[in-house]
Amino acid sequence: MTAETDTRTTTVYRVTGMTCGHCEGAVTAELSALPGVASVKAVAATGEVTVVSEAPLAEEDVRAAVDEAGYEFAGQA
Repeated sequence: MTAETDTRTTTVYRVTGMTCGHCEGAVTAELSALPGVASVKAVAATGEVTVVSEAPLAEEDVRAAVDEAGYEFAGQA
């Protein structure tokens, strides 16, 4: 799901393997480091990560950040 809000893009991704707040923090930290990312909200209970960015992010960049955090990127929700 991608929506335009002002000039920002909001995208929801699926991430598997998150089980707790620490997991959410690790994924949030890695995705927040990507250029253009304004905010990240990871929810372990649903496996969803909502990213607000200045422009759409390259899927390979999102996948690499999630991998770096130690979790599995499962595509857009």
